[in-house]
Amino acid sequence: MTLIVNLSRREFLAGATLTGVALTLGCHVESNGVRAADSTAPVLAPNAFVTIRPDGRILVTVNKTEMGQGVRTSLPMLVAEELDADWSQVTVETASFDPSRYGFQGTGGSGSLRGAWEPLRRTGATARAMLVEAAARRWNVPADACRTEAGFVLHPSDATKKLSYGELVADAANLPVPDPKAVKLKDPKDFKLIGRRVPRYDNPDIVTGKAVYGMDVRLPGMRFATMVHPPVFGGKVRQVEDTEAKRVPGVEQVFVTDRGVAVVATNTWAAFEGAKKLRITWDDGPHAKFSSADIRAMFIEKSTSPGDVARQDGDFDKAFASAAKQLEAVYEVPYLHHATLEPQNCTARVSAEGCEIWAPTQFPNFVMDEARRITGLDAGRIKIHVTLLGGGFGRRIEADYAADAVEVARRLNGVPVQVTWTREEDMQHGWYRPASLHVVKAGLAENGQPVAVLHRLVAPSIRGQRQPDGGKGVDPGAMAGITTTAYELPNFRAEYVRANTAVPIGFWRAVFDSQNAFVQESWMDELAHAAKADPVEFRLVRLGKAPRLKRVLEVAAKAAGWGQPLPRGRARGVAAHFSFGAFCAQVAEVSVEDDLPRVHRIVCAMDVGTVVNPSQVEAQIEGSIAFALSAALYGAITVEQGRVVQSNFNDYPLLRMAEMPRVEVHLIPSSESPSGAGEPALPPVAPAVCNALFALTGKRIRKLPIELDT
Repeated sequence: MTLIVNLSRREFLAGATLTGVALTLGCHVESNGVRAADSTAPVLAPNAFVTIRPDGRILVTVNKTEMGQGVRTSLPMLVAEELDADWSQVTVETASFDPSRYGFQGTGGSGSLRGAWEPLRRTGATARAMLVEAAARRWNVPADACRTEAGFVLHPSDATKKLSYGELVADAANLPVPDPKAVKLKDPKDFKLIGRRVPRYDNPDIVTGKAVYGMDVRLPGMRFATMVHPPVFGGKVRQVEDTEAKRVPGVEQVFVTDRGVAVVATNTWAAFEGAKKLRITWDDGPHAKFSSADIRAMFIEKSTSPGDVARQDGDFDKAFASAAKQLEAVYEVPYLHHATLEPQNCTARVSAEGCEIWAPTQFPNFVMDEARRITGLDAGRIKIHVTLLGGGFGRRIEADYAADAVEVARRLNGVPVQVTWTREEDMQHGWYRPASLHVVKAGLAENGQPVAVLHRLVAPSIRGQRQPDGGKGVDPGAMAGITTTAYELPNFRAEYVRANTAVPIGFWRAVFDSQNAFVQESWMDELAHAAKADPVEFRLVRLGKAPRLKRVLEVAAKAAGWGQPLPRGRARGVAAHFSFGAFCAQVAEVSVEDDLPRVHRIVCAMDVGTVVNPSQVEAQIEGSIAFALSAALYGAITVEQGRVVQSNFNDYPLLRMAEMPRVEVHLIPSSESPSGAGEPALPPVAPAVCNALFALTGKRIRKLPIELDT
């Protein structure tokens, strides 16, 4: 098992690809199995992730952030399965930030379960081996003759003899910890917990209001604050008039920070009201005239020249030039905001003795970086508690909101403070999904079949935009879903044109796969129609080397009734995509009502390898579809005079409950290791819907969000 220590923001950005951040789980094995709860009650703790107490209770420590995806259930299930634990005896805690103990604690790229699949199973198997050895020594029988079941070790020949795990803790804790790589894992046919529909561990606390999200943190004597940030990208505070703000009951302090203006009060509402009354003169900086129109014009200008070649199969130029017919199209997608329902917030306390932070963060190591920078303290004097997240989607990979809290707390000198952004601050100061422009070309034979295909992407580079040394040429992450296409396309070339702007960009659910799949799958639909071929069959014949993607496409099409008649005014569209280790195909059924698209049904087939908890996978798919539909139907962040135009859900709407289609999920049985599940169902949604709209209206949608009247 690999121990990965802290990962800096620079190292993360340099090594991350947007097809999935490498999230290797490190299990730091301790020198022995003892971690004493007190001097009289030893516990069995073969490593940092599992602790078995004398009362039989089993504590599993999760080093990933829970933001609705269910890691506080699925990861403990891996331990409990190999431990043969009684699930009712399992308790769960989220690890505080400690990379020396828990390894890499970042959560993103649909990597939590993928990275934990073997290490956490070995964690459970290691503890089980120690318990079995302890029982075997008591009975003077061979350890490999004993078996385990629901928290007990059973005697090999006497059915009346069994010892609970709790009874064996003291003996097992004195045994050497076996090499985790040497312990035997279960054959999947013997799984008792993996594959079951286990209710989420957090459900009782969530429905009773006991769950602690970032905004729920309360400390004695704490203050509440908000921030007003420069409205223009790169702007700064020039002057503040705060007289009226300080007259608001509850407002105690107003001061300028490195990132804006802080208002500190006895409650959040007073802080918000005080912020409204500030009169701030801004230095708007060099981007005050910057607009979405400027960005689009720059993208268009750059798209006219060849980009850096990211993939080349055959000779596109030669085949395209000699083709019987040539097709070309331009696709565009906008910047998007994460729009987490819990606005950005963080609680911190800073004094001469140290710094303590309560953060709803996906990457506590980035919070640590900011805390060290602001306080000047070494990491040993900074403690970070990770709370539940009211939505992450990549937004809380960033640590800007935590930086605000630490900076304000430093000024309050020992008084804890919770900093909460207003919705407007959140909407207008995000790390947005990059906008992009795509030029696609195809040369066709006399029969309409493609003989040459080009996909040129013009887009910012997340890594390159943040780091001067972020590299030149192709950003592999930006090309996710293009260079990795599973289709066999003759004379295929993929190009990347870097086009950075002043808009801050970051990791958004499914990142570049979310937009590249829209273009790729829409273009495949255009090519199918040009060849007068059925869109499903057109894809299937090009998936000969991708049997798992071919299988989900076949399952989705059959389940959706592809080719069967629909009620008048409805049509189907299809899309398939591979991302984050998973294979997904979807068929959307749509109509047009009052000149607006209406999605009635989405059939999704997905191969995620071994399914640990079907209920959680289905929930992830349904959530991805809702998230993707919000973006496809409504999502667009635009810029005027260097400012984000959108401010709240009135002009950046989310999908309403009445708009949610019926979703049917078909999970493909598999013995492969688990893949990601939180993001792969998102990329096919927009193209499936747009392809259905084309089938219905004859209008090809090449720009998002969807507009039917242009």
